This record gives sequence, C-alpha cells and structure tokens, in this order.
Amino acid sequence: MKKYTNHPKQQLVEAFYEKAHAQNITAFATKLLLVLAAILLLATITNAQSAGTTGFVNVNSQGVILDGYDAVAFFTDNKPVKGDSRFQLSDGGAIYYFASKEHLDLFKANPDKYKPQFGGYCAYAVSLGRVAPIDVNTFSIVDGRLVLQHNARAVAGWNKDVAGNLLLADKYWPAVASNAGKQIKTDAENEFYYNTNNDGVVMDGYDAVAYFTDKLAIKGNPSFSARYNGATYYFSSQQHADVFKDHPDMYAPLYGSFCGYAMAFGRRRPVNPEYWNIVDGHLILQHSKTAWELFNKDVSKFKSQADEQWPPIMKENAGKKVKYDKPV
Repeated sequence: MKKYTNHPKQQLVEAFYEKAHAQNITAFATKLLLVLAAILLLATITNAQSAGTTGFVNVNSQGVILDGYDAVAFFTDNKPVKGDSRFQLSDGGAIYYFASKEHLDLFKANPDKYKPQFGGYCAYAVSLGRVAPIDVNTFSIVDGRLVLQHNARAVAGWNKDVAGNLLLADKYWPAVASNAGKQIKTDAENEFYYNTNNDGVVMDGYDAVAYFTDKLAIKGNPSFSARYNGATYYFSSQQHADVFKDHPDMYAPLYGSFCGYAMAFGRRRPVNPEYWNIVDGHLILQHSKTAWELFNKDVSKFKSQADEQWPPIMKENAGKKVKYDKPV
C-alpha cells in the first residue's frame, strides 16, 4: 500500500496544520508577553507609589528635616538641639543634621527609633486628616516615638486625648501622605453634610468671619484656613482664622452653606457669597439676588421654615457628595 507522503493534498493538509500550530504558539506567546508586561507595569506603579509615600517628608529647600535640629537630642537631651551640617545623614528622602558624631552613630544604628513620626509634620494635623508645619519646641515623646506639633493650639488639641489622637494619626497618615498632605475626609466628618467644592472648600473660599467683623463679603486666602465639620474655610487673615477656630459654630453659615431661601422649601441650591444675611447672630447665604430679595420679604418666616427643613436633609445626606435640587 502506498503512502501519500508526497501527495499534493497531503502536503497541503500538513502545511495547514503546521501553520495553525505556529499561529497558536505565536498567539500564546503574545498573550504571555502582554500578561508579563502588565505585571511589570503594576509592580512599577506600586513601587513608585510606595516610594512616593515613604519620601513624603517635611523638609526645607535644602532637603533638611526638623529645621536642622538633631533628632537624637530630643531623646538624649530632652530638648531641641541644633544639628551641625558636618554630621549629616540622608535617610528616607530627608537629610538629618546631628550635634555630634556620637548622635549620628546612634541614629545610623537604629534610625526608626529616632525619626520623627508622620514625616516630621504636625501630628495633631495628621490626626485631623492633613499636614501642617512644626515648631520643634512643641515636641513630645509618646510611647518612645518623637511627635511634633504646629503651635500651642495644636498642642492643646493633641493633649486633650494623646492616645486617641495618636491612633487617628497612625490611621490617616498613609492616606494623607499618598494625597501629598492635602486634606482627606476623616471618619468623623462623614457625619456632616456641607456645600463644598471638589477640594472640600466651602463658601467659594469667602471669609466667614468678615461678614461679622467687616460687614462685607471678602475672598479668603488658602494660606489662612480652618477645617470644621468636614468643610475647609479660607480667611483673609490669620487673625480671622484664629477667631473662627475658637468659635466655629458662631461663624459657620447655617444650613450647610446651602441657599437659605431654597432651604425654606427643602431645596439644596448653590450660593453666591455676595448675597447674605445675618439673622439672630448667624450667617445665611443666598443663591442669587432674587433669592436674597425673596428671603428678605419675610425673614422670620423663611428662617423658621429653613430651620425645620435642614436637620432631616443633613441626616439623610451625611457623608454624601453634594447634590443640588431644582430651583424653587
């Protein structure tokens, strides 16, 4: 019996299967390469993010941390001691100065023991979901950890509950660092509902205190800010920011900074900070000139209605993104 090994049809069949087999191998190899490339890309992104978080530290323009003070001296001398650039070490994206070679060697042997917590930023600010600069004179050692604060006000806030604030700072630090120090939303802030922009700023950045002290709508400056009930406020001066921090409930606008006239009808509407009222010692913002004029036709009536409408709206929407209703 003949074998048709050289038969044209047989050759075509064999060629077809060889081609198909080669294509399958090529397809498999291509898919494998794509998978490997994806894994490599993911690893690269993860490493980059990790490195970015690790390197998020409070350094000056020369890359020096702790304003050049000796990290070890806080433990050994129990006071801030200025470091010397002759004794320096780079670690975790920051340059450390030490007062002596002995301190340098101590740090080198166990850097995690002496490093300031939370990248050298204000510990109390981190417990509130953001960063702030430090004053080395505010330092304390808590459970063998060096923590620093922004100022006397931060020290007072921190000392109200050191253990609890440290737990919060530990919890929020990874997210704060990943967000480059910008405000994150904390668990406590999910209990509130405020008319803020995408950056969490309320009142379009207008100064809440100025309505009372200057009787004017004045634009605030991000350099002077405060956080209250999940909203960031800007002020035209540090003095106004401090006044607000002392009594935020006195200056924060009513109804979550939604339009007062619309709230009288249970509606959430945006505001124009140029149109406002102070009623019974409280700030009420309006959506427009028309809303302001309508509200002022019967201030007592509309405020009473808004006071009744707001609590269930806040409770229902606490922690949610801002959503506006149709006009009244």
